[in-house]
Amino acid sequence: MMSTHTKLSELPATAICGNDISSSCLYVSALSILYAGQYAWISLLLVGGTLFLFRKIYGEVVGALPLNGGAYNVLLNSANKSAASLAACLTILSYVATSVISANEAIHYAVSFFPSVPIMMGTVGLLLLFFLLNLLGLKESSKAAVIIFIIHLVTLVALCGVCGWYVFTHGVSQFSINFATKSEHSISFQLFAGFAAAMLGISGFESSANYVEEQDRGVFPKTLRNMWLIVTVFNPLIALLALSIMPIGEVHNHEASLLAFMGERSGGHWLAWLVSLDAMLVLSGAVLTSFVGVSGLMKRMTLDRIFPQFFLKENGRQAPYYILFLFFALCVAILLSTNGNLQALAGVYTISFLSVMGLFGIGNLLLKLRRKRLPRPEKATVGSVLLALLAVGLALSGNVMLNPKYVWVFFEYFIPTFLIALMMMDRSLILTGFLSVILYFFRPLKRSIERLTSWTNQTIKEINDQEFVFFSKGDDIASLNRVMIYIQSNEETNRLRIVTIENEHFKAPEHLHRDIETLDRAYPEIDVSYERINGYFGPELIQELCEKWCIPTNFMFIGSPGQRFQYRVEELGGVRLII
Repeated sequence: MMSTHTKLSELPATAICGNDISSSCLYVSALSILYAGQYAWISLLLVGGTLFLFRKIYGEVVGALPLNGGAYNVLLNSANKSAASLAACLTILSYVATSVISANEAIHYAVSFFPSVPIMMGTVGLLLLFFLLNLLGLKESSKAAVIIFIIHLVTLVALCGVCGWYVFTHGVSQFSINFATKSEHSISFQLFAGFAAAMLGISGFESSANYVEEQDRGVFPKTLRNMWLIVTVFNPLIALLALSIMPIGEVHNHEASLLAFMGERSGGHWLAWLVSLDAMLVLSGAVLTSFVGVSGLMKRMTLDRIFPQFFLKENGRQAPYYILFLFFALCVAILLSTNGNLQALAGVYTISFLSVMGLFGIGNLLLKLRRKRLPRPEKATVGSVLLALLAVGLALSGNVMLNPKYVWVFFEYFIPTFLIALMMMDRSLILTGFLSVILYFFRPLKRSIERLTSWTNQTIKEINDQEFVFFSKGDDIASLNRVMIYIQSNEETNRLRIVTIENEHFKAPEHLHRDIETLDRAYPEIDVSYERINGYFGPELIQELCEKWCIPTNFMFIGSPGQRFQYRVEELGGVRLII
């Protein structure tokens, strides 16, 4: 039976991803001022404009394919598993880096209140806390996210209000001095460098797409709008206020705690204390976002047999505890391996996040090209998608140019991760190679080898005996051949059942049976069978066949439905699109 999950309304759904993206207010204004100087607020407005373009891009893709997985999901349904796995690896790396850095920074802020807290143990403890919180289920996790989110927004409003009053009573002379400050770089370079650095301030925007199945219908585009508003309003405003309160030269001295310093100067110690407390909480909220986002993504990948199936096991509160524990262990391992020196992770975080945004834009273009008939609630124009991709490309190249060492650090983490994903995708081939090596080196141990051979062959047979289903609407042989090519290239199976659903409104063409026999001869490595069923195609019939044939719904394929199709894709229980 298809499981019923907790559905999130607008506030908790926004809070989970909003804590991640809104935590950027703590550092992105200072970062942008360091590179763009007095033009930082313009760079930040350009980032807001880029995010506005991505609202449509994400809205179209997730509206058409409202399933967990984000960039992985769109590439899986418009390209192939290898491209989708690339996006998934980048997303997972981004979540790991975000979680470890945010937890570590949160503990650094906590030390200002509790000096005896050890940084390393405190970071591990915070990661453990949110691992345990996620074991309580999404509903309980979202409650914590909402509390943190509301406190953060109230704090930002209070800070901007007090700083605004300070500027009103003290005048704008400081801003005028800063604006007249000369830089050794041109204005265009300042804007470019400031924009590249400020693009890190939208990290978290992709998170909502990774748990869209847990959101009520119509909530996802609202989370995109809310995140866009937060970034576009607060980040440029804070940069303007900072330039009106302090000299540009002082920003470098307070880069790690710029907002707290602004609060101290404009409102006094109480406001600096409030900002520091808020920073500790919202950075903790970013850790929660990472756990929620990665669990939705890895569950989707497990359904597609990239990860072992035991990852799908859930506790009584529908929390995938194996996935959550693996992510927690990975975060702790990276924290310990770097000995708490997390500057290296900045490169992983930067390149991974921007690459995921770029791949989502590419996925949007592929969806337009290959899934034209798929209904979608909104559409991004091709021009806007290309403009958004250009902006991401500029940000990526800018960060590489400003911090070239980031590239090497990124590949140190990315290459092993991607190799593991490729190994999981080609388990049959690896097991066959493993068997050949064993037979060569351990021939004297014949009896043991025979037992190992039997087990390995049985495992390979179980993998390849998994039957797949394609629901045909009477497709011509060219379309069916594209189905066969996709199955052969992307799935480990030797059995395909082609099914047509007949009723008083539709009868299968007479030639279809002959065409399928032709394909069966053309692809001898795949056993192609054909079956006609009386009924009406829909969620109930899919569920019935799923239970009758013991075939999961994500191993069932359909062509892209048209506008007149009466069901949404998510109502079909995870059925995939391949033509």
